[in-house]
Amino acid sequence: MLKRRQRGFTLTEVAVVFLIIALLLGGAIMTLQAQTAQRTFEETQRRLNAAADAVLSFALVNRRLPCPARYVNPTTHSSGQESFCTNATNFPCTTHTTTLPAPSHGNCSVYFDGYVPAVAIGSGPVDSQGFAIDPWGNRLRYAISRLHTGCPAPAPAGTTRILTSQANLKSSGIGCLPNDLDICTTSACAARAVSQNTAAFVVYSTGKNGALPLNAVARPNEAKNLDTDAIFVMRTPDPEGAAGGEFDDLMVVVPVGQVYSRLISAGILP
Repeated sequence: MLKRRQRGFTLTEVAVVFLIIALLLGGAIMTLQAQTAQRTFEETQRRLNAAADAVLSFALVNRRLPCPARYVNPTTHSSGQESFCTNATNFPCTTHTTTLPAPSHGNCSVYFDGYVPAVAIGSGPVDSQGFAIDPWGNRLRYAISRLHTGCPAPAPAGTTRILTSQANLKSSGIGCLPNDLDICTTSACAARAVSQNTAAFVVYSTGKNGALPLNAVARPNEAKNLDTDAIFVMRTPDPEGAAGGEFDDLMVVVPVGQVYSRLISAGILP
């Protein structure tokens, strides 16, 4: 009786099986990565919203908005506290303090290149130096309007701070509008994401790629959020790097109307 010869898999068939397995694993990994990225995005947005709410809650207690925290280097920073300029009119500020009570003049050390004062407003999580961080470990940024327009007569001088001074905020009322923070859709600011004279403050994350290394030529939109002026870019994240280079910053803009509304509801204004 002849024995039937058993047939095994050919190398081609084995290769096809491994290819199918690799494709399935690759698809599963990509799906998992996409889900993880989405969860991280949502957590970042949650932390930004929480920080913005904490700033507004601080205003209800202290009757002013907080000054940004200041960071220069590992030995020169405000440890997550507000940083005030000791001089009422200096800008840029040359001497700084974190000592409370806050100076009545409301002049902050920094306005457009500061950080969320997490310790002062009770917002976390924070890093070892007291700065609020996003899920990637990057510090959350905070910028606040310094100049104003439309204030009731007699109009405050150009060096008078409104939103960060309890006395000036009360005396100026709700007629004052921000006159410097400009939220654009690109670094060239050809179009605006938020109308002018609207943003009281912004909180934002520099995203997964962080602040460094920052290439102003390759990533001009991201670079605009870190060049220390009053113009910021808010747009749909573009990790693939189309027009304006890679962009994964996330930002929350709080309009001055929302600030005034909270203060009016609490009986602090007008």
